[in-house]
Amino acid sequence: MSTDTFYYIHQLKSWVSDMKRLTNTFSMEQESSRLLEEYKQSLDNFSEELEYKLEDRALQTEEYANNAEKKANYLYEQWLQYEEKEYGGQFIRQIPAGKHTLPPLPYEYGALEPYISRRIMLLHHTQHHQSYVDGLNKAETEMARARETNDFNLLKHWEREAAFHGAGHYLHTLFWETMAPNAGGRPQGPLLNEINKTFGGFEKFKVHFSEAAKKVEGSGWAILVWSPRAQRTEILQAEKHQNQSQWDVIPLLPLDVWEHAYYLQYENNRSKYVDNWWNVINWPAVSRRYDEAIKVKWQPY
Repeated sequence: MSTDTFYYIHQLKSWVSDMKRLTNTFSMEQESSRLLEEYKQSLDNFSEELEYKLEDRALQTEEYANNAEKKANYLYEQWLQYEEKEYGGQFIRQIPAGKHTLPPLPYEYGALEPYISRRIMLLHHTQHHQSYVDGLNKAETEMARARETNDFNLLKHWEREAAFHGAGHYLHTLFWETMAPNAGGRPQGPLLNEINKTFGGFEKFKVHFSEAAKKVEGSGWAILVWSPRAQRTEILQAEKHQNQSQWDVIPLLPLDVWEHAYYLQYENNRSKYVDNWWNVINWPAVSRRYDEAIKVKWQPY
């Protein structure tokens, strides 16, 4: 049993707890149905199973972690389908101010090796990403307090904190989702067609994106986005998480080039990190996000 397997199972347990709180709140605000009660029972059963595994390290195998990941993904898909069918897909997207949580990594911490090390993923997810969640929650809580007290003396500070930590939280959440073990290659279908049309071919897109990532000044991101206003994909840079970029676009594929994303493995060789990252892109996930993004159509200007 590896340490990252234990942490991963623990993260899944935390995710199940969050889902149980969500469904309990949902039950109080909506008329409970048989399907919802069955779903809640499935969460309870999974929670008990994870708790049992956490009590005995001999049971915390990589095989179990992989199976637990599949079960968690299945439960999450079930919830999305239920919530979309019954209530139009609105409830799950309403997160109260100051109540953001760290999403579980959708694979084990060592799953992206040799391209991204286990230690980097563990620290990046449990420490750096958690700090953005905590910072966003603090900023939102303080701004809510300002509204209650009508004291806005520190509003400028908390708005900046919300922008930095909020963008960090959202970009990292998407970053994890758009990577996977045994991945890489190139996209297929409509996304590949769009890339070919906009960038003149996948290889030209790959070179452009890689150079954008390598040339980010200081800490930041390279991001493939969908522009509803231009009705095409674009490649953007972002300094820190929120600076020197554009609004009115939908991120599809982000690449984190802060030093904490690669330095423990690649030291100051950002270029090698960027080149290796192409081996872990989860193109099916990016394509699903693209399919949803292009439904947003605004008057082009």
